[in-house]
Amino acid sequence: MTTSTSDPAARTSIREEALRLGFDACGFASVDAPWPASARLAEFVREGRHGTMAWMERTAERRAHPRSLWGEARSAIVLGLNYGPDHDPLAALNARSRAAISVYAQGDDYHELIKKRLKRLAGLVQVRFGGEVKVFVDTAPLMEKPLAQAAGLGWQGKHTNLVSRVFGSWLFLGAVLTTLPLEPDPPGDDRCGACHACLDVCPTDAFPAPYQLDARACLSYLTIEHTGPIPERYRIALGNRVYGCDDCLAVCPWNKFARASREAALHAREALRQPPLAELAALDDAAFRALFAKSPIKRIGRDRFVRNVLYAIGNSADTALVPAARARLADASEAVREAAAWALARLS
Repeated sequence: MTTSTSDPAARTSIREEALRLGFDACGFASVDAPWPASARLAEFVREGRHGTMAWMERTAERRAHPRSLWGEARSAIVLGLNYGPDHDPLAALNARSRAAISVYAQGDDYHELIKKRLKRLAGLVQVRFGGEVKVFVDTAPLMEKPLAQAAGLGWQGKHTNLVSRVFGSWLFLGAVLTTLPLEPDPPGDDRCGACHACLDVCPTDAFPAPYQLDARACLSYLTIEHTGPIPERYRIALGNRVYGCDDCLAVCPWNKFARASREAALHAREALRQPPLAELAALDDAAFRALFAKSPIKRIGRDRFVRNVLYAIGNSADTALVPAARARLADASEAVREAAAWALARLS
């Protein structure tokens, strides 16, 4: 065993293990290099574009550089897991009496799946090559998308998400930081070119400029992170989206190279493929927890989710959904009651 290595054979061995564990992409980056992403994050927070996500402001200093999290780290092993859908996510927007749920949330929660594999890979690295290791998924204050670009997995597109030449816009990310000085891969080149399809498709114009996002106008932020009523100017733009928005991801031309995920746990559950809005509006807390067991949707809670469903009902133009909205007028949640009243006003 050695406590440091720049041997190319180590990288080859680690990459082979990563693929054997079920990851679809693996790259290496140095964490000794400057980190320009911190300046972009600082501007994002300074402009208030993080909305009510106060944790982004609280953790900004820790996100400023990967070594802010762990000063002894020298290298990052960055992993990608393909969650490509087996269907066109935008087709769901046409079924107005049914819910459109973001692709990543139609299967099991990816966090635990990735974390288990990261821990296994980190353990193998430590046993074979020494050094110290720490694992990170996207719940940690590590800017994983710039790190993935530095490791050559792709590039941050004009929609600010990672784009891969192999997997399009459909990669979950995780990282193993290590004290080993592993040789870095060439960083990913920006291949967006003159394309601006992702900017044009956004229902709320949430991109002030290419490579910039204002979360306050983003439907993913509004349906997942925002508490209380959603501002009225964005409600019609929600359409039938009840959790997240895939528009800017789905229209990326690089998706022509993408393929459906091979990971069964990430495949869409039948119950979450465009479920009827009327059924979702009737969920109480127990039914919500049962339906979304092991799902990332469970995190936002029943009230916030049913609020979103009622906005979708209001946008459906389907008067058969009036009873479903009326039944929520006496709901215990103020946000749900307000959304129900809005939906009824729209339907009438």
